[in-house]
Amino acid sequence: MNLERTIKSLEQKFYTVRCFDSHEEATAYLDSQIDGKTVGLGDSRTIIDMKLYDKLSKHNIVYDPNQSTDNDGFLAIARKCLTTEIYLTSVNAMAETGEMVNIDGTGNRVAGSLFGHEKVYFIVGTNKIESTLEEAVFRARNVAAPKNSLKYDLPTPCVANYKKTGKLKCFDCRRPERICNGIITYMRKMNDIEDVEVILINEEMGF
Repeated sequence: MNLERTIKSLEQKFYTVRCFDSHEEATAYLDSQIDGKTVGLGDSRTIIDMKLYDKLSKHNIVYDPNQSTDNDGFLAIARKCLTTEIYLTSVNAMAETGEMVNIDGTGNRVAGSLFGHEKVYFIVGTNKIESTLEEAVFRARNVAAPKNSLKYDLPTPCVANYKKTGKLKCFDCRRPERICNGIITYMRKMNDIEDVEVILINEEMGF
């Protein structure tokens, strides 16, 4: 993983990039930058582990779908996230060449990252960086998606295979419960979002 090359590539694609040695430092930075705003959070293990809802909700209006205990509540909050001033999420993989990749089942996480906000933050552990876009797509499909499915113990072939063999693999299944229904490649910053900031954390974070 070439971090310097990754940062340079992201900057060439018009992202603002900040790099932190720990998630605690990144959390403190975000807490200092986002104040008095409406904030939407994507369904992200990285954001959950950083406890950003607890931090930011002390001085912002924060919508987090994971604060709901049922699917209807999740969807209702996820819709509110699409109209906030600030949106925070992560990605499933990133290439050293500056592209980022996300897989989504419901679509709220991807939708919120593309349009409608003053600013979007992508918070990414360096464990998600691959050399090429092709390797990043492979990681998103064959590492991140199965791990996310395993988190929910879904009745999908990738979960069954992991329980049997301990190996992560996408089977491109037809199960209605599958969570890899859409995949987006961010080739560069979206035009109509004033600032998109990539927060790189030099730790293993999320899936």
